[in-house]
Amino acid sequence: MPNQPRRKRSPRRPRPVNPKLVLLNKPYGVLSQFSGEPNDVTLKDFVPHSNVYPAGRLDKDSEGLMLLTNDGVYQARLANPKYKVAKTYWVQVEGIPDEAQLAALRNGCELNDGLTKPAHVFTIDEPTGLWPRNPPVRERKTVPDSWLCLSITEGKNRQVRRMTAHVGLPTLRLIRAQIGPFKLAGLQPGEWREEPPVW
Repeated sequence: MPNQPRRKRSPRRPRPVNPKLVLLNKPYGVLSQFSGEPNDVTLKDFVPHSNVYPAGRLDKDSEGLMLLTNDGVYQARLANPKYKVAKTYWVQVEGIPDEAQLAALRNGCELNDGLTKPAHVFTIDEPTGLWPRNPPVRERKTVPDSWLCLSITEGKNRQVRRMTAHVGLPTLRLIRAQIGPFKLAGLQPGEWREEPPVW
């Protein structure tokens, strides 16, 4: 059998001389991309840089920390689950979790696309200095709500919401507070700042 010609690899984009990392507090209702339909609110409404790209996504109905960078290699390290970068969320749930529900989240949940990796989770008070959401979270007078701090290292679609629903604690509000060493640290919705990359 004749040797197959080797496929040429497309050349990698050179890494930028001045790598840039932007931290953004994505508001509720904003797409985690720079383009959309005419009435969509996107990242371009908040981030003035034209040469940075999101390292991972955050659902339109979720809030909090997004990282954007101009370095494709760094972007992959932040977003790819194989690098096990921890992502920490503040999760307002319907109901008061018991130890069995917390244990189920810690041990991994069997979702329709497979078993999740164990999560680090514990109950917290409402985070200090939390901004009001627009629109407000729906409240049911007969059902109490509570807050969890939950950390995962993978990124299945809408994973945190599906995990809490699986154990009987529907998510009412979801805020990403930290990615790896990077924290919201006082950013209000729509605000951003630059920090030096650390990998």
